[in-house]
Amino acid sequence: MSGIAFVGCDGAPARPRAAPASRPRAARQEGGPRRVIDVHAHCAFPQAMALMGLRYPSHAHPGLPQVLKVEEDQIPARVAAMDAQGIDMQVLSINPFWYRAEPDLAREVVQMQNEALAEVVGRRPDRFAALASVALQHPELAAEQLEHAVRKLGLSGAMIGGSVEGQELADPAFDPFWAKAEALGVLVFIHPQGTPELAKRLSGSGGLGNVIGNPLETTIALSHLIFEGTLDRFPGLKILAAHGGGYLPAYAARSDAGIRTFPGTYTTPLRKPPTAYLKNLYYDTIVFTPEALRHLAAEVGADRLMLGTDFPYPWTDRAVAHIRETAGLTEAERASMLGDLAARLLAIEVDG
Repeated sequence: MSGIAFVGCDGAPARPRAAPASRPRAARQEGGPRRVIDVHAHCAFPQAMALMGLRYPSHAHPGLPQVLKVEEDQIPARVAAMDAQGIDMQVLSINPFWYRAEPDLAREVVQMQNEALAEVVGRRPDRFAALASVALQHPELAAEQLEHAVRKLGLSGAMIGGSVEGQELADPAFDPFWAKAEALGVLVFIHPQGTPELAKRLSGSGGLGNVIGNPLETTIALSHLIFEGTLDRFPGLKILAAHGGGYLPAYAARSDAGIRTFPGTYTTPLRKPPTAYLKNLYYDTIVFTPEALRHLAAEVGADRLMLGTDFPYPWTDRAVAHIRETAGLTEAERASMLGDLAARLLAIEVDG
């Protein structure tokens, strides 16, 4: 197996907060989830990066890992950290760095990563599932890779970026991939790549390229998928949006109002109001406060939310408590968010 490195969403080796000592996983609570499943967790395979000419660690390419070495086996430490946070399973994914590759190279990078992901899952199927990599810059190839990863390697879906070298996911060029994802019935996790075109405005103090830029790209990607009719063309898609869907759910009604206020901008007729599409998507719970989680559930439906941590970035070490402590949720809704929905969507076996 290519050496696995557990990294942040930009590939950098985040330094998580010191976690409590590892402890056995708690017994299942009456009425609680069968398993607590984190759908937003990252890793990388340095050998696959090397195929793109990227060194691990790299000090020349922003957003890539900056570590001293890759441990031979980081899995035990990862499992211990999961135990400390009360997480039974993590769904691993790799944020794309290969979208500039030509077809032959892209095929090789993706094949190496997907086979390595399958090997990790095979080693610890009780603790890990994984989302495939695909070369979305070559949509027909991406469709083939997705089918192979799901049918032959047993992966649970795919992660894609929020854009592809500046190209929107709603571009009809990507329809072959969307058609395959819909036909397979698998989850597609949209994770932002940031907004490099805004680098100057997002520079300076505060890490705004991440703090604002990442959820902004998700907001833009989802809005185009709605307004350009992609979700009408492929109504069976199962899309998971990172970081609570970015800013879109928090201000969704403006999308409906925009059509009434500026009807000339509404150039692609839709089957329903823009906000109605939000209830057909899925979202992780990385929204930080109980009020934000309550509002997200109110806007899109509590049955569309799944636990996410963005591990190993230290955004939070209370992802499970965040859901358990949010007022206004039923126990069934909490169980769904904590793992039952993810188990169903990703076809994760919950017994054994």
